[in-house]
Amino acid sequence: MITIVGPTASGKTSLAVHVALSYDTEIISADSRQFYVGMDLGTGKDLADYTVGEKTVPYHLIDIRPAGYRYNIHEFQKDFHRVYDDMLRRGKLPILCGGSGLYVESVLKGYEMHDVPENPELRAGLRGKSLEELTEILRTYKTLHNTTDTDTPQRAIREIEIRDYYRTHAASLSAYPPVSSLVVGTMVDRDVRRERISRRLRQRLDDGMLDEVQRLLDSGIPSDDLIYYGLEYKYLTLHLIGQLSYDEMFRQLEIAIHQFAKRQMTWFRGMERRGIRIHWIDTTHPMDEMVDEIRSLYQQYLQILMHK
Repeated sequence: MITIVGPTASGKTSLAVHVALSYDTEIISADSRQFYVGMDLGTGKDLADYTVGEKTVPYHLIDIRPAGYRYNIHEFQKDFHRVYDDMLRRGKLPILCGGSGLYVESVLKGYEMHDVPENPELRAGLRGKSLEELTEILRTYKTLHNTTDTDTPQRAIREIEIRDYYRTHAASLSAYPPVSSLVVGTMVDRDVRRERISRRLRQRLDDGMLDEVQRLLDSGIPSDDLIYYGLEYKYLTLHLIGQLSYDEMFRQLEIAIHQFAKRQMTWFRGMERRGIRIHWIDTTHPMDEMVDEIRSLYQQYLQILMHK
């Protein structure tokens, strides 16, 4: 497999499409918000990028769940392996592309992710405990490497529930195997990325992103569910329900996207520390040169695999 990762506005989708064209193959998306139907501008699906001239590259795992649904990594792993196995059977080289580092890493490392049911008895015992108390309980299950599992009591309770399930069902759980892949990272100068993010945000607002969020609200999706998705959907929803002015929405969202891109890069650097080699490519270079470089890297990668 070839995997192409990178922060938002780094040009990874366009690069993946051109690489796919060069191999006459297809793309599997690993973007945690592009799974949802009707969430287009806000997630940056850029579906027009999949067509170059008269050729369109087939894509998978985009528009596979209704808006408002809360897709999880367990479902992604299952859906990914279904598509991945089918592509291999058809003789197609899978190309995984996305900026959601955890989803990508769950596939490359074969992380054990399961659809954990709710545990009402456990939840009842945790109800009313402070966030600090919940954090200490979670520490008895695992080492805490980040704060995302404990930023709210609800998240902390859910993570305790998941870890308790893993501990009590260890004998019956099995993980997907790791997937071997050449991993390419797309990068641009930070100032260039910031300018791209700001320009793209203005363009998407001009293209009707507010109307998109309003349609989702009008369709019956609760505002809290849209806020859950974060970034564009959070801030545009807060504006539409009267909690932020347009200028406040734009300013806060712009800052949040810049911070998000920085967190993405932090995750990818962490992937490298955890043993995944990423070949970084400056996406300001000509497309043909970048595609040739990736094809050369893939040939080298295959040679290394053959001699293992």
